[in-house]
Amino acid sequence: MNALLQHLLFDFREGVRNRHLLFLNYLFPLGFYLMIGAIMPGINPFFRGLMIPGIVAILAGTLLGLPESLVNARENGQFRSYRINGVPAVAVLLVPACTTAIHLLIVATLITVSAPFLFGAPWPPDWPAFIGICLVGVLACTAVGLLIGVVSSNSRVALLWSQLLFVPSFLVGGFMFPNRLLPPVARALSHLMPATLIMDSLNAFVYEPPGRPTPLLILACLAVVSFGLALFLFRWDRLYGTRHSMAWALLVVIPPAAGILLIS
Repeated sequence: MNALLQHLLFDFREGVRNRHLLFLNYLFPLGFYLMIGAIMPGINPFFRGLMIPGIVAILAGTLLGLPESLVNARENGQFRSYRINGVPAVAVLLVPACTTAIHLLIVATLITVSAPFLFGAPWPPDWPAFIGICLVGVLACTAVGLLIGVVSSNSRVALLWSQLLFVPSFLVGGFMFPNRLLPPVARALSHLMPATLIMDSLNAFVYEPPGRPTPLLILACLAVVSFGLALFLFRWDRLYGTRHSMAWALLVVIPPAAGILLIS
């Protein structure tokens, strides 16, 4: 346990000391928040009501740093040294997942606390529900980030998959405008994005209660399935691939796809 805590502390410090990870974990999300907060209220007066839940959902779904750091660690032989020293695969995945989640929660806290003072955004009306849903959302998105890092062959592929999550989340995740204004097909497909599920959960329990718990249950299932697949497909070294086909990773779409049917 002591070794695990030391590993966790070292990885957390690395996320602050490394300039690239510092940019992805803090500078990019906070800069994005300040830019959007300065521009959007003048374009859409109702944006202030979406600001805190929307930005938290978008940032949780970004996870640009986690997959790339996993790929780099595997390519640099760090995982191989862990294996030689008897570190289990589950610990190798849990440590970067926990540190990334902590970074995201710190940024989410800064945004939630500062948005009412900087941009006039309203406080969440139900703090326990808001915090609980944010935790579930961060866990789900972190698990998806782990899976992306495990199945990506190099850092460029990992960044591509991360961007494929971020851009649609920004456009159709309920951040720019309410999700219900989308055409039916686009609204249904948007529920494949974790950010949409986080926004729907926040609306159902915090901003427009009472609502259906379906999005929150899907987020929880997505977290379990994604982490299970990441552990199942984990590779210690880039030269020796897993015995299982990476096509197994496609099973990650089952929870949100089933959710589309349930929500529709």
